[in-house]
Amino acid sequence: MSSNNSSNESPNHFIVLDAISRGMKKVDSIVRVTKLSKDEVELIVNDLNAQKLITKDVKKGFFGNKKIELYISETGMRMLSTKKQELSNKSQHLQQLYETGERGQMQSFMDSNRMWMPMMLFSGIMSVMFFASMMSFMGMAMNPAESSMTEGQVDETGGAEDTGDAASDSGGDVGAGDAGAGDVGAGGMDMDAGGFDSF
Repeated sequence: MSSNNSSNESPNHFIVLDAISRGMKKVDSIVRVTKLSKDEVELIVNDLNAQKLITKDVKKGFFGNKKIELYISETGMRMLSTKKQELSNKSQHLQQLYETGERGQMQSFMDSNRMWMPMMLFSGIMSVMFFASMMSFMGMAMNPAESSMTEGQVDETGGAEDTGDAASDSGGDVGAGDAGAGDVGAGGMDMDAGGFDSF
């Protein structure tokens, strides 16, 4: 864990780590659920592997070709849990500010934590419904990363081919337990796409 600097503290690193923790074993699966570019996912995977936060398991395919499967390590799981707990506390604080209508404090909170919003949405720590209503309340527009995360979690936006068959497998592990996160988040993000595209 030599490079414990900004690289492994980037939200996208945690988004990829979270996807791997949910059973996304292949880069293509991670790209599909995270909406990040393949190049970025590959760079992040190499970085996470170098930091021993994930492991790469090389398997022989049917025709002698190599398949690489990714798994989160114990260190990676601890780091992810710590970050999720931290973000969960932030999300609860933001909801309290929203409920009391503290627009000024919400604005300063968003200024300092905006980069983590996609991770909160991806992991189900913050529900899409709450995020959308909060942004509307503040008169703010979503940025592209936030939009892609909300689209990924709302089935009407045409992600049906990704959400259909295995959505029921692991819908229970949405992090926050928000009604909103469970209802909206489980279909789009928690399916295990690893097993079906192996051949």
